[in-house]
Amino acid sequence: MGSGTQALHRLPPRDKPDFAMHDLRDVGGTPGGLGTFLFGLGLAIVGGYLLLDRVTVTGGYWGWFGAYDSSFGITLIPLVIGIGLLFFDGRSVAGTILTWGGLLIVVAGVIANMRIHFQPTSLFQTLVILTLLASGVGLMARAARTGGDDDDEPGSARGGR
Repeated sequence: MGSGTQALHRLPPRDKPDFAMHDLRDVGGTPGGLGTFLFGLGLAIVGGYLLLDRVTVTGGYWGWFGAYDSSFGITLIPLVIGIGLLFFDGRSVAGTILTWGGLLIVVAGVIANMRIHFQPTSLFQTLVILTLLASGVGLMARAARTGGDDDDEPGSARGGR
């Protein structure tokens, strides 16, 4: 081999690239923790699904710039003018601002007029849902922090004696 090209396994550890130092089981660049992370991800997904399954979203009346249920059309004016300006001149700054501003007004109006309700659920079901969600997020954070699953090593702050 030439003087500038050495095999990665022959380079001193300080000269190896970072990607060669980590294993695929290293979550967040820390040793170990893939199993803990995946288990936590599963718990968080199940808890999040169960929580979102108990939520009902309904629409309300549009109430901007006038009487209820009759003012949606006026919020489309900046969007339509902006789109027209962009078709006339694709580099129009005013057209871009009006288009994005009009789109923002429409999205904000839709979100502002939503009614979100949590369906009646027993206390036990609610505690199970929130426990699944919180424990999943906690396990993912634990796996991603420095040290991974190595908390029980002798000499660590919380390890055995």
